[in-house]
Amino acid sequence: MSQTRRPPIVGRYMQEEVALASRNCGMPLEALRYDVTPAGLHYLLVHFDIPPADAAQWRLAIGGLVDRPRSLSLDEIRALPAKTLRVTLECAGNGRGQMSPRYPSMPWMEEGVSTAEWKGTPLAGLLAAAGVRHGAREMVFRGTDRGFDRGTEHDYARSLSVAEAMRPDVLVVYAMNGQPLLPQHGAPLRLVVPGWYGMASVKWLANIDAVAEPFGGIQQLASYHFRAQASDAGIPCSHMRVNSLMTPPGIPDFFTRRRLVQAGPVGLAGRAWSGGGVQVARVELSVDGAWRDAKLDPVAGPWAWRGWSFGWEALPGEHVLSCRATDANGAVQPTEPLPDVGGFGNNSTQSVAVSVRA
Repeated sequence: MSQTRRPPIVGRYMQEEVALASRNCGMPLEALRYDVTPAGLHYLLVHFDIPPADAAQWRLAIGGLVDRPRSLSLDEIRALPAKTLRVTLECAGNGRGQMSPRYPSMPWMEEGVSTAEWKGTPLAGLLAAAGVRHGAREMVFRGTDRGFDRGTEHDYARSLSVAEAMRPDVLVVYAMNGQPLLPQHGAPLRLVVPGWYGMASVKWLANIDAVAEPFGGIQQLASYHFRAQASDAGIPCSHMRVNSLMTPPGIPDFFTRRRLVQAGPVGLAGRAWSGGGVQVARVELSVDGAWRDAKLDPVAGPWAWRGWSFGWEALPGEHVLSCRATDANGAVQPTEPLPDVGGFGNNSTQSVAVSVRA
């Protein structure tokens, strides 16, 4: 298999992109009405295949530069102190399908985001019990999903710095929305790294290793980097960029998804989020280019999206609605996608075409 990077595409979608879109799924935007996304509506990205997994036989091995290597069963992990967190996860490639030229991969439009309540044990407790040695630089997390990417056969694996892995809200998870993990969401065990793009939350977690050198896995070095040009060294994707979405108003046209609403008062609503534990401080709504402040819901937690609402007096005719968020650090969504050869981190403002009938 060739290790050459796939060239960017302008125009029609390739058969391979359509096949990826059929395997994976985005969250229907009407599901933004839920504070917590139902498990069956949560966005999904599976890099290779959903691997076979027997919960009764599953073991999580912790090794490498540790004083006390461990191998724990699922029951042993469930017996440890537990924490439940409401966490918004977004795919780093969310919005790739809106970019031109675009990188041939999963052609997300804007549906690659969801929020769930994840239950598990803090990773920090597991690492403390194993005794991570002073010389360790990173923790490597390896799933059992295996395949080829860029010509290299590998298990999906990612790493975090030891300091990042020891954050108290990084969880080794076994339940989602009050139920055991579903196979497609990483059953029986996965990592959840709040505030980061979803690639860090390794599914089907089987091995954790402390290492002295930066991890050189293909999903760490060859992918998931922001690059304006292919020749750039790139900046690793980590914390989610500030973003927002609108629940589509009215009813849709089947093919174009253009919205139809009745003239008069229309309630608009949606969700906004940012990464790294930074809260959303402002959401604005635009009707045909005129921006006005929306009303923010109370904060739902340090890692969860924030609801917003806006009352629109809809006049007959054709309109374009947009929303944009600003976070507490002052970061604002751009109106156009930032250049990125891999299609990562597109947090440009959403636009919704609406026909208003009298």
